[in-house]
Amino acid sequence: MNRAKHSAAAAFDQVVVTGLGMILPNADGPEPAWQHLAGGASQIGTVPDAVAGHTGIRVAGRLGDFDHREHLPDLPDNFVKRYGREILVVLSAVENARRDSGLERAALAPERTGVIASSARGPVEWWSQVRSGTALDDRWPVLSRGSGIFASLPGSPAALSAIRLNAQGFVTTYSNACIGGHQAIGTAAEQIQHGRADVVFVIGHEMPVVPEIFQIYSAPGSAVLSREVDPARAMKPYSADRDGFALGEGAVVLVLEHAAHAAARNARCYAGIRAVHTVNEAGHATRMDLSGARTARMVDEVAAAAELSVRDLDYICGHGTATRYNDLAEVRAVRLLYGDGDAPPLGSVKPIFGHLLGAAGVLNCAALAMMLQRQRIVPTANCSNVDPECGGDHVAEGVRAAALRSVLSLAFAIGSQSSAVVMEAVA
Repeated sequence: MNRAKHSAAAAFDQVVVTGLGMILPNADGPEPAWQHLAGGASQIGTVPDAVAGHTGIRVAGRLGDFDHREHLPDLPDNFVKRYGREILVVLSAVENARRDSGLERAALAPERTGVIASSARGPVEWWSQVRSGTALDDRWPVLSRGSGIFASLPGSPAALSAIRLNAQGFVTTYSNACIGGHQAIGTAAEQIQHGRADVVFVIGHEMPVVPEIFQIYSAPGSAVLSREVDPARAMKPYSADRDGFALGEGAVVLVLEHAAHAAARNARCYAGIRAVHTVNEAGHATRMDLSGARTARMVDEVAAAAELSVRDLDYICGHGTATRYNDLAEVRAVRLLYGDGDAPPLGSVKPIFGHLLGAAGVLNCAALAMMLQRQRIVPTANCSNVDPECGGDHVAEGVRAAALRSVLSLAFAIGSQSSAVVMEAVA
């Protein structure tokens, strides 16, 4: 494929991932998250009738016995009453990531520490519960409208995380559907690469398991949610019997750090961020180019920005939503890039925790960071009956040892936008 003379892909050579934090269904850190991903063990479960309503959708990736006190023992109770569940989930994931990175709060240079978040829908759980006056979980009572100063704002999780970290650098929140996570990573990497920050916490958070979102995504003409009754098989990317995705909730955090700053403190590094690219197709409002051509061009450009050929990519972590259009577009892009040659495996991690919308790109990159560190590719769960139109290597057999050097994450968003991140192994 001919590379475009002009590309908006951004290249990086000084940005590394030194910490990971997660609050996901049955996973409160990188180790349990890895065990579920590597084992192909779905953490998607059934949803209460109060959420499902009359939609016929019975499955989603919901947080279980989450208790912020295990992660934030010093947080005063009067703060908890005003924050709400989503903010507490994010603060807990940030704290997990900080600890995983080995960074002490007191050692962070405030003006050189940033926080950049992504959330597609913002605080829909708070709005849903205030509107209905009904709690979706008895352990979390309905917050009053007076609590909305914090709980109703999409930027509160990032801003309150910055206060807890004393991060006085650049702080913002993206809301750009499913590519927002990649854009947050790209902005954070630019802050570091160009000397404006030493450390940036990148947060993906989403709590979309509410009746209103179920109704939107299951309405006639726009139905994309799986109607599978077995939660473990709710998402089947690239499979002939796929029928859509399951929503997921939680928070994922990457600690990005300047390579020299990490080396100076002898930090453990999961991976490097090499390039980030966002493409606005200005085409169909709800799906990507189905020929795969635009995606293939994006991949070619982001690989070039990282000073690689597409044939240097050892694995592609796809958006993998188990919807017909997404799966076909991804596979067709791979075929355009590699022809009849040896294409790298194309997989999806969404069957494990569900589709986290604005956090999906951050979760993809967290999973890739763990794969690069461990030199293992996680399986695409439930891909046992590959659609003939989606043929290829989807790592269906289970976790696979592999010599991983350079890998790619893909994301696609409503609004005709696509994004990609290239990551690499570090010594």
